[in-house]
Amino acid sequence: MATDGRSGGQAVERSSAGEATAGPPVRPPAVIGKALRKVDAVAKVTGRTRFADDLSLPRMLYCRLLRSPHPHAEIARVDVSRALVADGVRAVITGRDLPIPFGILPVSQDEHALCPDRVRFVGDPVAAVAATSEEAATAALDLVAVDYRVLPAIASPAEAVATPEPRIHDYGDDGNLHKLIDLEFGTVDEGFAQADAVREDLFFFGGNTHLPMEQHAALAEWSPDGKLTIWSSTQTPHYLHRALAKVLELPPARIRVVATPNGGGFGGKSDPFNHEIVVAKLAMMTGRPVKITLTREEVFYCHRGRHPTLMWVRTGVKRDGAITAMHFKSLLDGGGYGSYGVASTYYTGALQTVTYQVPRYRFQGARAFTNKPPCGPKRGHGTPQPRFALEVQIDKLAEQLGLDPAEMRLRHLQPPNGVTANWLRIGSMGLGPCIERVVAGSDWKSRFRQLPEGRGLGLACSSYISGAGLPIYWNNMPHSGVQLKCDRGGGVTVFCGSTEIGQGSDSVLAYIVAEVLGLDPFDVTVVTADTDLTPVDLGSYSSRVTLMTGNAALQAAERAREVITAAVARKLQLPTPRIVFAAGRVFDTQAPDAGMSFAEAVQLAEAAGGTVGTVGSYTPPRSPGRYRGAGVGPSPAYSYSACVAEVTVDPATGIVAVPKVWIAHDIGRSINAAAVMGQVEGSIYMGLGEALMEEMVHRDHERRLVHKWPSLLEYKSPTTLEMCDVVTYLVEDPDPNGPFGAKEVGQGPLLPVMPAVANAVYDAVGVRVDEVPITPEKVLRALKRKAKGEDPRVGPAGFPDIRWPEPTRVPTPWEGGDGKALGQTTKSETTTAKVRPERQH
Repeated sequence: MATDGRSGGQAVERSSAGEATAGPPVRPPAVIGKALRKVDAVAKVTGRTRFADDLSLPRMLYCRLLRSPHPHAEIARVDVSRALVADGVRAVITGRDLPIPFGILPVSQDEHALCPDRVRFVGDPVAAVAATSEEAATAALDLVAVDYRVLPAIASPAEAVATPEPRIHDYGDDGNLHKLIDLEFGTVDEGFAQADAVREDLFFFGGNTHLPMEQHAALAEWSPDGKLTIWSSTQTPHYLHRALAKVLELPPARIRVVATPNGGGFGGKSDPFNHEIVVAKLAMMTGRPVKITLTREEVFYCHRGRHPTLMWVRTGVKRDGAITAMHFKSLLDGGGYGSYGVASTYYTGALQTVTYQVPRYRFQGARAFTNKPPCGPKRGHGTPQPRFALEVQIDKLAEQLGLDPAEMRLRHLQPPNGVTANWLRIGSMGLGPCIERVVAGSDWKSRFRQLPEGRGLGLACSSYISGAGLPIYWNNMPHSGVQLKCDRGGGVTVFCGSTEIGQGSDSVLAYIVAEVLGLDPFDVTVVTADTDLTPVDLGSYSSRVTLMTGNAALQAAERAREVITAAVARKLQLPTPRIVFAAGRVFDTQAPDAGMSFAEAVQLAEAAGGTVGTVGSYTPPRSPGRYRGAGVGPSPAYSYSACVAEVTVDPATGIVAVPKVWIAHDIGRSINAAAVMGQVEGSIYMGLGEALMEEMVHRDHERRLVHKWPSLLEYKSPTTLEMCDVVTYLVEDPDPNGPFGAKEVGQGPLLPVMPAVANAVYDAVGVRVDEVPITPEKVLRALKRKAKGEDPRVGPAGFPDIRWPEPTRVPTPWEGGDGKALGQTTKSETTTAKVRPERQH
């Protein structure tokens, strides 16, 4: 029997005498027949028929992962021999058993389910055990021996910039810099030359994690007919399905992914994860269902939370506050793997232009690999960090110019139905009414700069996408699909691949279908997130479900209504425009007594044309941007928010409290106002945590880079005692691209909270904390500097020198641009250029 676990996984069964026998290594099968032959080979060795279990043994197996204690090391040897013979153990696998890499983005396929040769952060998984109990699996982990060759660790983006070798990954734009971006829209230097004032500022946004109530969990089953089913608390069943097919080399049609209702996601369950693939592999090897539930500490290791981001902002303005040019730099701490990092980097520069008019704009973004848990998307993906920087700097500029911050913002909003400097198309734009609501509600004009020392008001605004304009894997297929079935009893079933993660998306789909068909929402059944039963939806991320899946459901319901209308109109001998659906009936709008129940109408339509089933799908409109990088930022619609925060600051302790927040959100149109307000208030709660206390901190003692607080006991997050009073205003400015005019609400209202709190602290005590979280220690430090007559500020002091690539220059719409970069050719132009010389010959 092999003692080096990297030479192949081992599935173990026990004979009646208690002796352990090991089956031959089982590699991921390329086709199902091959998979079943391998299982039969195990059966020959063990004397068992395919998947036959000893009925005296528990059927369910439990998985635990052995994780690296080192931030960066080569794996020299893995010995699993002792674990294989431990009580209750049924299989042990290592990285050699899962050699195919995966990742959420096509450009960052850099992860393995189990590390085959190198670990890149403390917590990187190295081996996995399946046993008859969680306790047995945990005990067996101590019996797996791993020899490491420790490598130098990189602790920060600044170190990554200064240390291009040794590289954490063998790909990336420059050494340990994963991604480098340099985009210029218009002549920025010209804009700065026209400015009456130019300001430069540095900001830092600390990293934090999602903290869902439910940890990550997955359960996999391999059926006798060679089909894999996995139930997982994922936000993206479609992308998990893709990753499983790739890594396990299974035909996609033989994999079923069921996304269970999530106990919170916030972006943290958007990647395909190691543990999901591992339990699938173990189920295939053992023929038993295998389950894993990560501990809270392991969730901190998985992370994929907010990128810690250093930002430098230079903005030129006229005396009235009109922006003439903006130059924005960001440096993201990406951790050990790519994840969504390329998209995250672009997002730190994409949406600065959709709130205020920015005629010339330059963005330079960099993401560094470091030996810490990988970062990815958290609520607001990539945009809270730059929004914090921009909104605080806007306040500083307003003070410098002697302007009211609210009035300055109102004067220079982006107009609706326009195109920005970086070629983002704006539809409806309700930020103006949002500002007006919170200014009036908070009595801003009489209280700003007028409150007693230690109390203050701060204002900030924001915008967010209602779904991304492009899929992760570029293709021409719809982003969301819906199948709708009308049954003879009057019920309607909606099948859709979107995932319920607590945001109420299932109910929104029911409301939309019920509205079109005139039904009670309780008569609509919603079946979601099952790759065998539902059409593809790309997932619950980027606040996309209400708009995108909602539009697909709207189309399917309207098509069903057309089918039923035609049958009823023939029966009643009426023109179809007179047929209406309401209160569970289908009737003549001019003579309401002439009609029938919805159930009878469905039966009539079914008798005329067969089963009543329709489909709907949604693909976003194409963005006008054509340059490299234009795929991040476009959206069918942008939501807008404005927030005023009131704070109290204790000068003796530096403790900041937020007693009240006024927030207005441009929702387009509310599908369910109560649910919308719940999302807004949830954003306030999460924003307070990010503003005041939440941060991912790692101990750098002897370069170990161990997470300082991987526990709910020490990682501080607001409780009900810290939650403030919230006054919520919903601004309805229907957007033509949304179902019934609806736009997103799940993420946008989070963004203005952190800068509003920072601006309020300045109003209260006259100090600037240009980074989050705004902890008491930082406030006290700034107050001490103020008392000494020094700059009353705490924040970053510099931005590393980075070798930026040659900038991609894109003329703006008002410069006569066409959305392409200078010198850029389209694919058709390139093809034509290649063909012409041949014709000349």
